Amino acid sequence: MELITGITRGGTPYTPAFVTALNQANCIGCGRCYKVCPRTVFELIERSEDDEAYDEDEDNSMVMSLADALDCIGCGSCGRVCPKQCHTHQELPLSI
Repeated sequence: MELITGITRGGTPYTPAFVTALNQANCIGCGRCYKVCPRTVFELIERSEDDEAYDEDEDNSMVMSLADALDCIGCGSCGRVCPKQCHTHQELPLSI
């Protein structure tokens, strides 16, 4: 199947890599990916108490979640700003 491709303003072709997963166990809930995302892909949610990374004495009660991964445009900004490398990106096929 053919991959989704695009062209920059300068005419250079590129293949975007879309966010497909987020590792909540590594996420520190800093919100950097949320802030740089130009779409509504992420949302900050409360970490459940049965989550291994939850520690009520630490300030890590929040964790990032994928709110709408289908809204991702494949810019990769979230992966570049994440200090814990929580995001998984993948080139995807064109589906009509």
